[in-house]
Amino acid sequence: MFSGMLFIFAPLIVGYLIPLKQPRHVHTVNTLTMRLVMVILVLMGLSLAGLDNLGQHISTILHFAATFFICIGAANLLALPILDKWMPTQTQGHQYKLTLRGMMSESGKLIGAVATGLIVGLLWQQDLSWVDAASEGILLLLLLLIGIQLRNSGMTLKQIILNKRGLMIAALVVATSLPGGLLAAWWLGIPYHHGLAMASGFGWYSLAGILMGDGLGPVYGGASFILELGRELVAIMMIPILIRRYPLTAIGYGGATAMDFTLPIIQSTGGIRCVPTAIVSGFILSLLVPVLMLFFLSLGG
Repeated sequence: MFSGMLFIFAPLIVGYLIPLKQPRHVHTVNTLTMRLVMVILVLMGLSLAGLDNLGQHISTILHFAATFFICIGAANLLALPILDKWMPTQTQGHQYKLTLRGMMSESGKLIGAVATGLIVGLLWQQDLSWVDAASEGILLLLLLLIGIQLRNSGMTLKQIILNKRGLMIAALVVATSLPGGLLAAWWLGIPYHHGLAMASGFGWYSLAGILMGDGLGPVYGGASFILELGRELVAIMMIPILIRRYPLTAIGYGGATAMDFTLPIIQSTGGIRCVPTAIVSGFILSLLVPVLMLFFLSLGG
């Protein structure tokens, strides 16, 4: 049961064991990771183009993404405000200076990569049977690089353990997302372990879409990509509104992106005191995405 999981998970473990001492090496890994993500997303678009009855599949993708988005998001937002009441967090009234256009530019590039692959595949009209094998090979290298990134993110075990708010946010996001995934799976009539895997993306749309696509095919991969991308875009708009009154809710809804993409918004609107909590919660959730997703995908046999 676990052979496929171990095969894919091994590069992540190996990468996590590799320390980098030179900043230029870290920069090289970050750059290469982003480029590989773009390549795999183009291949995801090609896979979608190779599907029969593409229009019907796109309808299914959007239906899956919307159902999971509602179930998981509702579960998160019902529980996270309780954490704000239990652990009040002081924020600072910084002015929101970041533009929505600027924050969405990177998301637009990734959407464009999938769209490019889809358009090329539809126009090319060639055999696309090689796409899955190519995606899996690049995925193994990508997981190796992600493992290196996590090891060299600057987070120590002591920093993680001492930040109780960050730990609690991550634990609550996981504890509410998984039941939300089960509810969505029941509603859609799909296997429950598929629902749990879909619920384990925590906002990391590029990796989540890639892993789901590799494990269950382009329909699930596309749905996971749209689901997590939607979470990030909603977080961008919600954080400035929620963070003064519900700072932990705002950080938690950002999921794994709280340590990178949405971190500037958190700092800009909530102040510097929110930053350690955001980084710790985002780091833990980022670490759990491949672990939980690969585990639940392995349950299919």
